[in-house]
Amino acid sequence: MAKSLVIVESNAKIKTIGKFLGKDYQVLSSVGHVKDLPKQRLGVDVDDNFKPEYITIRGKGKVLSQLRKSAITAETVFIATDPDREGEAIASHLAEEMKVKKDKIFRVMFNEITEKAVKNALANPTKINENKVAAQKARRVVDRLVGYQVSPILWRTIYRGLSAGRVQSIALRLISEREEEIENFSPQEYWSVTAELQGEKTQPFLSKLHKIDNKTTELADEKTTNQTLTDLGKQSFKVLEIKKRKVTRNPGPAFTTSTLQQAAAGRLGYTSKKIMMIAQQLYEGVEIGDEGSVGLISYMRTDSTRISDEALLAVREYIMVSYGKDYLPASPRKFKVKSGAQDAHEAVRPTSLKREPRQIKRYLTSEQFKLYELIWNRFVASQMESVKIEQTTINISAGDMYLFRTSGSSILFRGFLQIYEENKEENGNGKDDDMRIPRNLNVGDILNLLNLTPQQHFTKPAPRFSESSLIKELDALGIGRPSTYTVIISTILARKYVEKLQRQLIPTELGRTVNQILVQNFSNIFNVEFTALMEKELDEIESGKKEFLEVTTNFYTPFKKDLDEVSQKQHEIKNSLQQETKETCPKCGKDLIIRWGRNGKFMACSGYPECKHTKPLEEPEEVEDKCDKCGKQMVIKHGRFGRFMACSGYPECKNTQPISVGVHCPTDGCSGNLVEKRSRRGKTFYGCSKYPNCKFASWNKPVNIPCSTCQSPYLERRSNQSKGDFLYCPACKSDLPAEEKETDDAVAVG
Repeated sequence: MAKSLVIVESNAKIKTIGKFLGKDYQVLSSVGHVKDLPKQRLGVDVDDNFKPEYITIRGKGKVLSQLRKSAITAETVFIATDPDREGEAIASHLAEEMKVKKDKIFRVMFNEITEKAVKNALANPTKINENKVAAQKARRVVDRLVGYQVSPILWRTIYRGLSAGRVQSIALRLISEREEEIENFSPQEYWSVTAELQGEKTQPFLSKLHKIDNKTTELADEKTTNQTLTDLGKQSFKVLEIKKRKVTRNPGPAFTTSTLQQAAAGRLGYTSKKIMMIAQQLYEGVEIGDEGSVGLISYMRTDSTRISDEALLAVREYIMVSYGKDYLPASPRKFKVKSGAQDAHEAVRPTSLKREPRQIKRYLTSEQFKLYELIWNRFVASQMESVKIEQTTINISAGDMYLFRTSGSSILFRGFLQIYEENKEENGNGKDDDMRIPRNLNVGDILNLLNLTPQQHFTKPAPRFSESSLIKELDALGIGRPSTYTVIISTILARKYVEKLQRQLIPTELGRTVNQILVQNFSNIFNVEFTALMEKELDEIESGKKEFLEVTTNFYTPFKKDLDEVSQKQHEIKNSLQQETKETCPKCGKDLIIRWGRNGKFMACSGYPECKHTKPLEEPEEVEDKCDKCGKQMVIKHGRFGRFMACSGYPECKNTQPISVGVHCPTDGCSGNLVEKRSRRGKTFYGCSKYPNCKFASWNKPVNIPCSTCQSPYLERRSNQSKGDFLYCPACKSDLPAEEKETDDAVAVG
C-alpha cells in the first residue's frame, strides 16, 4: 500500500508524476475545482462579512469520495495543485474535504514537472498559503457580486441571458472605444517625395525628402507637392554629411504568459485559447520515447521574466557549446520585472536544454512542436550576446532649402539573431525603413537627379485589437492576470459581444449597447483605473498587506449605492434603447418601435403586451435565385448562426441553402461553389457546396480575383497587424493590395 497520497489537478499529470515517485506514492487527480459558488443564486452573504457559500460541484462527489478514502489510509497527503492563486484555492478546498488531521496534509508546488523538481518539492513541503486563498476568494466574491447583480439589469433592459463580468466588460469597453475612434477618425492627406540619385562612382540609389527650410515638413496636398517637385528639379544635389554609428540591440526576456500569447498569435496564427491549451500539454507531460511522459516547459501562467540560477547555468553552457564564446555574454542577463507583476514563478522556459526541438520533433504534434520551438528559441536567445549593428545616415542638400536623407543599417554581428528574430510587435520597432546605402560616396560629391517620385498618403487610425494586441493592452494596463486572459476573450466572443473577422476583434451592436449601459450607469466600476486598482489590492491581500474583508467592503459600499440608483431607473434605460419608427401596427394601429430581443433588434407594437405583433427590422434581401423546391424567390436571412439563403415561401416551404461567395471550387474535377459555413464552435469558414464528396475548406474568405503572378483563379482576403488588409494567393504565396475589386459581387446559391 502507498505510504503517501499526492493530489494533482489534472489526470494528464498522474502518469508523469507517478513515474518519478514510484510505488510508495499514490497519485490521484481532483480534475480541477471540486467546490464553487452555486450557479442558481448569489452565493455570497453580504450581511455576514461577504461569506461565500461554496458547494461541491455536481459530479465531483465521486472524485472526493475516492480522494478521502485514499487520504485516510495514507501516512501523508501532499496537495500538488497548480502553483497560483486558483491552485491554492483548490488545495484549500481539498484539505477541507479530506476529513483527516491537518498535520497530515502538506502543500507542494513545482514550477516544472520534472523528476528533480517534483522530488525536491516533496522533500520541502509547506502549508497552504492562506493569504493566497484569501486573495482568490476576494476575486471570486467581487466577480460574483458584479456578475450576479449587474447582469439582471441587462436582462431587464435588453434581454435575458446576458452577462456583465467585472474584467470582461473592461475588455469590451477597450474594443468598443477603439471602434469609436476608428469611426470618428478623419484621415489627413500628406505626400512624400523620393529622389533617385546617382554619384559619379555609385549605382543609382533612393533618398527621401526630410526637411524643407530646416523644418520637418509634410507636404499637405498635391498642389503643394507639384510646386515642390518643380522647384526641386532646378536644384543641385550635394552630399552634406555621412554619419556612421555602431549600436547594439539586446534580446528580450524569456516569455511571460502575455508575451507568449502575443508571439504565438503573430507567428503561428493560434488563438489565445489554443496557445494555452498546447502550452498546458507541454507543461503536464508528453511521451518522449524511452523517457516516458516528460514535462517539457515550466509553468505557463506567469508574469515574471525571472530565471532560476540552475536554468541560467544550463543555458549558458548550451550557448558556449552550440555557438561558441563570442555568443555568450560575460555574465547572465537579468531582466527587470514589470511593475505590478506577482513574480511568483519563473518565465516560461524549457525544462531541459538536452531536449532540443528537432531531436524530439517526432514525438510531438505539429502544433506542440511549433510552440515548443518558439519557447526554446526565445529562452536561449534571451541569454545570448547582443546584435551589433552599423547605422549609416547620408544627408543630401538640394539647393539651400531642401534636405534629403538616406538611412540604412548593416549587421556586424548577429548575436541572438542566430536563433531568434523578433518581429516589430515583440521588439517595439516600427516598419523597417532601411534603404540601400551606396558605395564610394563621399562628402561634397555632386549627385545627378534621375527621377522624383511623389506619393500620396493618408493618416490611419489605431488598428482594431487582435487577441494578442488586446492581451498586450490588458497586461500593460494591469488588468487581469496570466490565468484570466484567455477566459476574458473567450467570454466576450461566446456572449456575441464581439466577433472576430480576419483576426480583428470587432464589437457587435449588442456588445456596444451593453458597453453603453455599463459605462453610463456604472462608471465607477467598469473603468480601467478601478479595475487595475482592484488587481493591485488582490495582490496586497496575497502579500498580507490587506485583509479580505477590508477590500470587499471598500468595493461593495460604493457599488451597492450605484446598483440601487440604477435599479430605480431600469425602465428609463430600457426606453432609451427603443427607437421610434414611422410605421404603424397592421393589427391595432399603434406605432411600431424597435426593440431588442435574443436574436437582435426587431420591430414590435408599442401596445405590447395587449398587442404582440412583431416583424423583422429589415425586409429579407431578395436575390436572383429561385427555390429549387417550389420555384419562389430566394432571400437572404440572418439567424443565430449567421447569414443563409431561405425560400420566401416560408413557412409553407422551409428550403434553406448556404450563401456562395462567388468562387468556383478550386479542386480539380469539382463542379461545386465555395459557400459560407460555420464550424461547431461558431467560427465562419468557407467550404465546397459538394461536401462530403469534396472536402475543400479555407478559414480565409476566397474572392473572385485571379492572381496576377501565377494566374490562380482566386485569392484569399487576409489581415494582420503589420500589413493590414491584403489579398493572398494560396498557390504562389504572393500578396496583393486589398483594394482590388472582385470580378463578381453577386450573391449566388451554393
